[in-house]
Order: sequence, then C-alpha cells, then structure tokens
Amino acid sequence: MGDKKGQDRLPRGVYERELLRLQVELVKLQEWVRAGGHRLVVVFEGRDAAGKGSTIKRVTEHLNPRIARIAALPAPTERERTQWYFQRYVDHLPAAGEIVLFDRSWYNRAGVEHVMGFCTPEEHVRFLHQCPIFERLLIEDGIILRKYWFSVSDAVQEQRFRARLEDPTRRWKLSGMDLESITRWEAYSRAKDEMFVHTDIPEAPWHVVGSDDKRAARINMIAHLLAGIPYEEVPLPAIELPPRPESTGYQRPPRDLQTYVPDHAATLRR
Repeated sequence: MGDKKGQDRLPRGVYERELLRLQVELVKLQEWVRAGGHRLVVVFEGRDAAGKGSTIKRVTEHLNPRIARIAALPAPTERERTQWYFQRYVDHLPAAGEIVLFDRSWYNRAGVEHVMGFCTPEEHVRFLHQCPIFERLLIEDGIILRKYWFSVSDAVQEQRFRARLEDPTRRWKLSGMDLESITRWEAYSRAKDEMFVHTDIPEAPWHVVGSDDKRAARINMIAHLLAGIPYEEVPLPAIELPPRPESTGYQRPPRDLQTYVPDHAATLRR
C-alpha cells in the first residue's frame, strides 16, 4: 500500500484550517501549564519515517521555546552508559510551568537498542521491569505523561525513505540505522509488541497514531492530546501600546558606515 493520495488523504485546506485551530488551543494549553505550574511530558515514539518529527514541529510551531522544549538526545556517552539507564532522561524532565516533548525517549532501550544489540538481554529485561515503575513515579510526583506511538506501514516507510534519498534538504535524515530498520521490520514489530505488553499501563497508556497519512496523523495526535488534558483558558493581561514619543532630533548614521548583507532578494525580481 502506498502513501495516501488524493481522496484518501486529508485535503490540504481542511488540514490547514483545523491545524491552525488546534495550534491556537495548544497556545492556551501552554499558558495553562505556565500559569498553573504544571509539568507536561509528551513521548513520541514509532518507526523511522513515521512522522514523529514533523508532528512535533507542528505542535511547537507557535509555542514559546522557553516553555515548550524538545528533548532529542544523542547516543549516550561512555560515562552515561555506566549510569542508571533512566538517569540522563531525568535531567530533561520539566520543572514547574514547562512542557517537554521527547523526540524518542527512554524507550530506545525497548526498540533500537534491543533490536540492534546495543544493550544486553539482561538490560532489556531490566528496562521492561523498571519502566512502568519509573513512569508511575513521575505521575505520582504530579507530572502529566502522554505517550504516542506513530504506526506506519512498511510500504509507506520505504516510500518516505526513497523521498528522503532524492531530496537534498532531507537527505541527512536517512541514516544507516534507517536502512537497517528495513531489513529488521519484523524484529522491530516483535520488540514493539513486547514493549506494549509491559509498558501499556493504566496510569500511562500507549496511544497509537496511524500515520500513513501524515496530515491526519498530526491532526489526530494534537486533538487527542488536547482532549485528554483539563486545561482552561488563562485570561491574559490587557496590553496597550504606549504612544511613540516625539523625536528629539536623533538621526540614523549613513548606510555606508555600516556593513549590510547583499540584497540577494533584489536579484530575484529581475
């Protein structure tokens, strides 16, 4: 099955109107988190090219980066490898009034690390045991935790990989690990199923987002997130622009005393 096209895909006009409406609500959610000192963690997981990154971009597009930040951790350092597994993720958890979106998370151990042999079988089993305990501790401490799994079909994933290969602006997204995931599709499926068995807990359930249609996936995920949090619109203080004071005689220095960037845009108008 290929990527959804035409009638099977959410029309762009409908998508853009609803996305804007939802983004307005996300701003309200942000202000509720800030004003109330809440802590919100949203975990984005799924196969490579499932649409996690593009969804995160739409979530944060109009949010304050000082309040809503993205945590996309690189591979652990040698020192971090000797720490308790969850330790480096704890450093990125939100303080009061903050939102953290994990672009992949501690679930790396249940997925890529397990499938690719980057952790031992004992470490994998220990993770599946400790993860529900860790998440219950977060929730018990007052953190709002939401977990989303973006589900993409094998045909659509391959199609998106090929598109990345041909697009110079997205070629960097295609790594050797991505290519390896094609040959280990069933291994990743089994790892995901086992992960769900152990970590799909009542306190922090997994929410699966069908993502063959990226537009629909973004809309569905954001709408679900908003519907599951009892946020309220926070009244904003009244703001009035002050009158501009009368000039006191200031004059800008001549342009030739400053270094301006070349007007490349002017060449495009010819």
